[in-house]
Amino acid sequence: MEQQYGVCRVAIAPLRVADADKAEMSSQLLFGDHVEILERTDRWLRVRNAYDGYEGWMDFKQVYEISETEFLKGKNSKYLVPAAMLNIVTDSTGGNYYLSPGSNLPAFDAGFCTLGPEKFKLNFEPVIAPAQVVTAQLLNDALLFLNTPYLWGGRNFYGIDCSGFVQTVFKLNGIDLKRDAWQQAEQGNSVDFLPEVKAGDVAFFDNAEGRIIHVGIMLSASEIIHASGRVKIDKMDTEGIYSAELGRYSHKLRIVKRFF
Repeated sequence: MEQQYGVCRVAIAPLRVADADKAEMSSQLLFGDHVEILERTDRWLRVRNAYDGYEGWMDFKQVYEISETEFLKGKNSKYLVPAAMLNIVTDSTGGNYYLSPGSNLPAFDAGFCTLGPEKFKLNFEPVIAPAQVVTAQLLNDALLFLNTPYLWGGRNFYGIDCSGFVQTVFKLNGIDLKRDAWQQAEQGNSVDFLPEVKAGDVAFFDNAEGRIIHVGIMLSASEIIHASGRVKIDKMDTEGIYSAELGRYSHKLRIVKRFF
């Protein structure tokens, strides 16, 4: 099959491990995410997200197919949906789409963005990810997600997982991270000692087999914001995350990384 491309045309599209509605959701595409189309069945497409390389199956009705030229031009859109509530775009029929922070706004110009054949009017000001991270802004973006419910594979305000949370916050602040916690742990520079941790560093946690299974953003050397049940703030020390709700340590610290 000749290489084909698409762009997510809905606010949130599930990526599944197989071509069935009942298949497990492994991740999500957000509005404006560009994909390579790898395989197709009757109503399903197996795609690769251009942003982080993540692959999965999606319903073909949730994507506009686009040309290679459109794909190459739009996959790295510098305009993003900001970390704020009620970010709405409106299509040509008057239909509204409620977008989550970090969504792409391809071909943004004069208050409109374009996905395939459709133009969408923005009711908000887009943001451009900064060339240099401002720690206070990164933390403010993270705090906006407080109490968002945990959802395996989620990447949005209404359900997010631990690595999706970290990936989205860092995308808004100009740093591209991979999708899964173990992949993110392979990026960045190690911080050797917890007292050296700075706000904005990222902590990773492993299981009994030594596999990285969790990630969160350090607010200080003793506090972390992470998605576990919901996005919340917990205490941290050299052993790991102490959950006041459980009355015990919930995650064992493996490594801390610095990305800026």
